[in-house]
Amino acid sequence: MLTHQDLYSLEQYHRLRPEFRAKVMAHKKLRQVELGRHASLHFEDRLTMQYQIQEMIRLERIYEPELIQEELDVYNPLIPDGANWKATLMIEYPDPEERRQALSRLTGFEQAVWMQVGEFSRIAPIANEDLERTTPQKTSAVHFLRFELTPEMVAAAKAGAPIRAGVDHPNYAADVTLSPAARESLATDLA
Repeated sequence: MLTHQDLYSLEQYHRLRPEFRAKVMAHKKLRQVELGRHASLHFEDRLTMQYQIQEMIRLERIYEPELIQEELDVYNPLIPDGANWKATLMIEYPDPEERRQALSRLTGFEQAVWMQVGEFSRIAPIANEDLERTTPQKTSAVHFLRFELTPEMVAAAKAGAPIRAGVDHPNYAADVTLSPAARESLATDLA
C-alpha cells in the first residue's frame, strides 16, 4: 500500500520525472502480456501505481493532503497483496467501427481470460470490482482483473514454474506462455 510518504512533491517529481518515467516504462514493458492481436494484460504493482498517482497529481496540480489521499484511495486497491495478480485488461481495435463491432461480439470477454501457474488449474479472474463494465449489448475496452492464487500456486510461481495466460471466448482465443522476464516480474508480486 502506498502512503503520502511514498510520493514525491510536485517540485521533486518535476525534477525526477524523466528518469522515474523511463524506469517505470521499462518495468511496465516486462509486465505487459499480449493476448493475441487485440487484447493485452497490463499487470499492476506498487511501482506502476505510484507512477499513476504521481502523474495524476502532476496533471491536476494536486497538493492538498486530502486530495492526494483520494488518489491513494483510488489506486491502492490495484496493488497486489502477495497472493494475487492485478491487471488492467485492454481490448484494442484501432478502427472505431471495427472496435464497436468487436466489443458487441465480445460480451463476457473479461470472464473468459485466465492465468495458469505450472500444472495447477486455470485461474479465472474476479473482474471489475469497482463497477460493471459489460452490458448485454457490449463489453468495455478496459477491465480491471484480479487473479487469486492458492498458497501452492504462489510457491510454484516463486520457484520458477511457467506461467500462462489466455482467453477462451467463443469469438476470441489466445494462449501464451509468459517470457522468463515477465514471469520473474510477476513472481515478485507474491509473498
